[in-house]
Amino acid sequence: MTSSLNLDSPAPSIKVQNWLRGDPLSNFQLGKIYIVEFFSTTCGYCEPDLSDLAKLHKKFIDTGVEFIGIAAREEAATADDARAQVDASITKSLPNTNIRIGLDHSGEMDEDWLIASLSFHVPKTFVVDRDGRIAFIGDLVMLEDVLPKVIDGSWRASAEAKNAEEERIAEGETYAAQIVS
Repeated sequence: MTSSLNLDSPAPSIKVQNWLRGDPLSNFQLGKIYIVEFFSTTCGYCEPDLSDLAKLHKKFIDTGVEFIGIAAREEAATADDARAQVDASITKSLPNTNIRIGLDHSGEMDEDWLIASLSFHVPKTFVVDRDGRIAFIGDLVMLEDVLPKVIDGSWRASAEAKNAEEERIAEGETYAAQIVS
């Protein structure tokens, strides 16, 4: 299994069935930077990660960076149950957020973003740069260092970005080989 969504790939579109917070968004606007955070309400690490996302949003609010949370891989009997789960979780963990929150219960975004990038676990963070390309795939904690470099345009072509991407792909390929065998 290989990664087909990588550093410098065009960002896939956003295909959510429900927007639970914020205005709907289906396409990335050139000239803007987006943080796309995939999470699940059944993931033990995701609630603290969403709190960290909100803190990062506050820190970078004046930069024009847009923050988006995408609930994916919800374990619920129906789409309505999944929507209720996510809504309750967001109300609890991010009560006053103005971060857009969408729910993908079709699995399209999971396929187009997570599986395509060999990202087998959530939470997972993607950065889409001003050119509409993937600038970063990884853990939210790395954004303190990465995001200023994406904003100033120095990240995507840097050796640091290429090294991080090679490590991410190697880890994903190793994990994929383990789950296939």
